[in-house]
Amino acid sequence: QVQLVEAGGQLVQAGGSLRLSCAASGRTFSDYNMGWFRQAPGKEREFVARISTRGFNRYYGDSVKGRFVISRDNAKNTAYLQMDSLKPEDTAVYFCAARAYSGSDDPADYPYWGRGTQVTVSS
Repeated sequence: QVQLVEAGGQLVQAGGSLRLSCAASGRTFSDYNMGWFRQAPGKEREFVARISTRGFNRYYGDSVKGRFVISRDNAKNTAYLQMDSLKPEDTAVYFCAARAYSGSDDPADYPYWGRGTQVTVSS
């Protein structure tokens, strides 16, 4: 089992920045690909970004490319999501997720999830 806890979500004005963190425990963090997803009210869970086990490969959803950066610190068992140039449409609950063996953009492929952190962007 992998336990994940997100932090860093808050209310921010459009154009602002936030940094989310995802602290992992329970298993060897560097064995897992990490993903960030988000879900707005009434919408499906959406892929935001993912990073490979050593951090060499990073992928982003089209709506966040050029504005968000995913990273990880395996020594600290933590993944991050730096969000810049935030827009009201970025408002959602943000979840981190972990998956062994390979990464994926599909949330159904991730067995381990945090409880999420709320990000609200005001216009």
